Amino acid sequence: MLYEEMAFIAMHFHWSHAELMLLEHRERRRWCTEISTVNRTRNGAPPNPFDM
Repeated sequence: MLYEEMAFIAMHFHWSHAELMLLEHRERRRWCTEISTVNRTRNGAPPNPFDM
């Protein structure tokens, strides 16, 4: 899970490994959630993928 979170955030923000490792797990998860929300909005998808 750690590597998935780091890869996801790094792909969007281009933060370094050192910068990402300074974040607490809760903060990395929050960034992942926020990035996902922005991506869904830009793609016109519903906020909850189970909503039709």
